[in-house]
Amino acid sequence: MTEVLAHLPQLSQLSRRVWRVLGLNPGKFTLQGTNTYLLGAGPKKILLDCGEGKSEYVKLLESSLQETHPEAYISDIIISHGHADHWGGLEDILNSKTLNRDIQVHKFPLPQGNHIDHMEKFPKHLQVKSLYDNQVFHADDTTLKVIYTPGHTADHCTFWLEEEKSVFTADCVLGQGTAVFEDLTSYLAGLQKLVDLNPDKLYPGHGPVIEQGVSKLKEYISHRLERERQVLDLIKTRHEGLTPLEIVQVLYKNYPESLHIPAARGIVLHLQKLKQDGQVMPSQEHAFTSDNYPKILNIAWTWVQPRNNL
Repeated sequence: MTEVLAHLPQLSQLSRRVWRVLGLNPGKFTLQGTNTYLLGAGPKKILLDCGEGKSEYVKLLESSLQETHPEAYISDIIISHGHADHWGGLEDILNSKTLNRDIQVHKFPLPQGNHIDHMEKFPKHLQVKSLYDNQVFHADDTTLKVIYTPGHTADHCTFWLEEEKSVFTADCVLGQGTAVFEDLTSYLAGLQKLVDLNPDKLYPGHGPVIEQGVSKLKEYISHRLERERQVLDLIKTRHEGLTPLEIVQVLYKNYPESLHIPAARGIVLHLQKLKQDGQVMPSQEHAFTSDNYPKILNIAWTWVQPRNNL
């Protein structure tokens, strides 16, 4: 059954120094829409993410900014990662005479050898400063630290709000449901990094605020590790191996068949992590690309039995 989405106002003050402005782009993957955040207890504000580029968003941001402080202005825009629903509003903001007062734009560079389709449309003429792990931004009585947490994407960052002991999780943790990822090993490592911060609450990239931050992070980790255990246990029962689609037909047998193909993507990523851990092997090697996807779903994976070192 589909979870009913909580209602979120277009503008919400979430704390003394945090305001959430919805990106006005609700949808299947964006939930209530992308959460963009204005940060800062005084007139100087940092904008974290800027929606996908809906024309109404800039007007909402302009009015929201003035509600935060009569002299409010945006000094910096920080993009959490390369998916377009987090940076698509960038040009409209920079073209706004009301908003743009020499705004500095920041984003973590995509590591060499990685590709995000969404970034092909990123405005190349814009000057973007490279984020780096542990970089610190300051606004009025507000300290924001960059935490590099790849996994959802290779350029994904989260952000530690020092004064509130809270984390802006972008897309690695959502306010409702579970998140997708590209690399499970990196994704789980990033979640554990956030657990180690012991945050009070989480401000997600989509959905409502999560009040029990550590509990939710541990829930996400446990969910993925349990799925990994299920996949491995199932493969161990079949000497000839199982394909991702065959695994889905067992683990998702109570779900509509329309969800089996999307679910198979997650199973493939679990299998790739198990391969990195030396526990399974595919019968054929194919790069995980959209062109190869149909082939990958029908490749059998087998269990690698531990060697007896006697």
